[in-house]
Amino acid sequence: MTESTNLGRRTLIVGGAAAVVTPAWLNLAHAQNTPIKIGFPVPLTGAFSAEAQDQVRAAEIAIKEFNDSGGFNGRKAELLVRDDKLNPGEAATRTLELIEKDKVDFVVGSLSAATQLSINAVCRDRKIIFNSISQSDAINEAKDWSLYTFHEALNPHLTAGAVGRYAFPRFGKKVVYLTADYAYGHEMVRGFQRAGQSLGVQTLADIRHPIGAADYSAFLPRIQALKPDILVLCNFGRDLVNSAKQATDFGIKANTKIIAPVLLYTARQAGGAEAFEGILGGTSYYWGMEDKIPAAKAFNDKFRKANGGAVPSDYGALGYAGVRSVLQAVREAKSTESLKVSIALRQLRYNWYKGDQFYRKCDHQSVQSVVIVESKSKNMKDKYDVFNVLSIEAAEEKNLRTCDEMGHKIST
Repeated sequence: MTESTNLGRRTLIVGGAAAVVTPAWLNLAHAQNTPIKIGFPVPLTGAFSAEAQDQVRAAEIAIKEFNDSGGFNGRKAELLVRDDKLNPGEAATRTLELIEKDKVDFVVGSLSAATQLSINAVCRDRKIIFNSISQSDAINEAKDWSLYTFHEALNPHLTAGAVGRYAFPRFGKKVVYLTADYAYGHEMVRGFQRAGQSLGVQTLADIRHPIGAADYSAFLPRIQALKPDILVLCNFGRDLVNSAKQATDFGIKANTKIIAPVLLYTARQAGGAEAFEGILGGTSYYWGMEDKIPAAKAFNDKFRKANGGAVPSDYGALGYAGVRSVLQAVREAKSTESLKVSIALRQLRYNWYKGDQFYRKCDHQSVQSVVIVESKSKNMKDKYDVFNVLSIEAAEEKNLRTCDEMGHKIST
């Protein structure tokens, strides 16, 4: 064996067979050149596509920020985006491919309670961290949870509760729900009803429609006949746009306040000022908070620079935070091993874009504020200035369901 060959590799005879042993320095060099891969399954097509595309744009900012600041041990991060088509089976398939074929280190994503749970099941079984950026109560419950499950987004109990606590005392106690017939809608209704119990709120009807419905005209006469004080639109994406437009055209607003658990920035932009005039709701983030929150201004400026002056949406901000949290935990853990990164995430205290946040240890729910906004059509500074911020409910664990209630044996 020549000297040069010996420097490159060492051949051992073991049981009559030749085995190649790679020296430690070569393994280290290879590891340092290998990107940290983050799988990002979101519904790029379908009813939630506008929100998903904004999630991608914002997540890419977190990736660039990490890489520009040196990465981790010389390793840069890479975002692998996949279209889950808003379908649980497709989401599971794409996630499995990301893990087994693309060898991702972590998964961040989802924009539906249904796809969220299927993605989580695949990641949980393979001990890969999944940081979800869509709303769900179920993902925090013990039956769907694992040490590798994290929830960056608000959950329906927290969101609907905050909106209900604000709206019910101000606008009335007789309520009708127009509900998308899947987990997100059902969980939002439950959150409102629980918030309204102590206030004497009465549910007149919970009217359910299929996800992706285009025509709501069959429901509107019944809603009007019930004469509710409040109509709650428990739906999302294009469903929220279509139902808000049609309820406005039908004249529901004349005697009824319309609210939404999540008042989407993207929905308001798509639906327009007239359709959403006076509609009130909750959000995890609104770019207009930048006047009072320095982290919001910093995030907005990065997004504007990368996207031709546009501002980020609420779900875009979640894409940014979901990826940034995982990458920060990699640095804290000094590792990309899922268990070590999970431990670091559990200990993380952060303020990426909206104020202080942390993950509750029993269920890895991000404890955070809820912003109450109302759509406006007057006194708009520009086309992005669509909401008035009415209130911010502070980040407090007491607003969440208890750990015991969700089946976790150890409360925190």
